[in-house]
Amino acid sequence: MQGMIMHHAQAVVMAQLVPSRSSRDDMRTLAKRIDISQRDEIKMMQTWLKDRHQDPGMAELDTMSITMDMMVSAGHMKLMPGMLTHEQLRQLAAAKGAAFDSLFLNGMIRHHQGALQMVAELREVPGAMQDAATFAFASDVDAVQRAEIRAMSAMLRK
Repeated sequence: MQGMIMHHAQAVVMAQLVPSRSSRDDMRTLAKRIDISQRDEIKMMQTWLKDRHQDPGMAELDTMSITMDMMVSAGHMKLMPGMLTHEQLRQLAAAKGAAFDSLFLNGMIRHHQGALQMVAELREVPGAMQDAATFAFASDVDAVQRAEIRAMSAMLRK
């Protein structure tokens, strides 16, 4: 859960770039959906960790004061599967228009595929899926990420 919080936080950072860099309404709608769902899941994961007397990490997320600088500051972030590197985030932030749209969609597809990999790894942990909250979370992440990958792939073809 701690690693997935950082993973989700990067998706929020990426989604926050869309309104000022893309002119496509479908991109803005997608980014808003990603932003809302990832923030909600971050809160759920933090609660899950707190309920188990574990460090929820990233207290800044309680107020949702996520900034790109926080995400890419040296040594602050361990890259989980599919996460963009410091340089890839900088390139995304510097792009506009169609170039941004392509970088964002390709990057977010890769990011979502990484989340699917993390869920698959979680499912392999003995007993992990016996916890109802963990099972529901993993199932939801899997379904939502797959649906968004399909939608983003279609958007890339436009």
